[in-house]
Amino acid sequence: MKDKRKTVKARKKTAKNALARVNQAETLLTGSSAPGTGTRTLEQSIGIQIRHFRKQLGLTVAELAGTAGLSTGMLSKIENGQISPSLTTLQVLARRLNLPMTSLFTAFEEKRDCSFVASGQGVVIERRGTKVGHQYRLLGHSLAGDLVVEPYLITLTEDAVPYTAFQHEGVEFIYMLSGEVIYAHADRTYRLRAGDAMLFDSSAPHGPMELVSKPMRYLSVITFLRA
Repeated sequence: MKDKRKTVKARKKTAKNALARVNQAETLLTGSSAPGTGTRTLEQSIGIQIRHFRKQLGLTVAELAGTAGLSTGMLSKIENGQISPSLTTLQVLARRLNLPMTSLFTAFEEKRDCSFVASGQGVVIERRGTKVGHQYRLLGHSLAGDLVVEPYLITLTEDAVPYTAFQHEGVEFIYMLSGEVIYAHADRTYRLRAGDAMLFDSSAPHGPMELVSKPMRYLSVITFLRA
């Protein structure tokens, strides 16, 4: 009987410890300072869409509210997801925004995108003006949203030559994998070896100034706002 009670007690303790681990796991965060996404309600998603399309048309809250026959306060509450608007109200707002009403629901229904590229399967990018010996292999792509993220595996081969006039919108992150290069950004230079990293405003002229040890490979992640 004692052994049976001990077994039951041990099982309860095991279950309690497992639950504690689950609860602890639920509170773990990444090292990023990015705010959590949380779960949006339908009302919040509709409000986000209305605000987005209103701003695209250059309308103020008062202007859209006036054409839709709503008070400014009512429209403000709708945009902030504080109330659930009627279908009639949504129809009127969609008409004033020159949209099909279904467009107001897309933020709630959209799937979170994910791009997977198997080892060695990245797309080799050949663009007009690509420098000889500079090979760009695209490792993924963003499918939707306002932010475009382009991760590249860049290889500078034996026939590569220096080029410091790369210049484009956005922010670029470089992580050196192999080789050695002196990399220029604006009016400064940096010696990069395996394990070194750079993050910079890519609207300034930049690129490899001196190819110290070839071939070399580095990861380049470029982010910019979708046009």
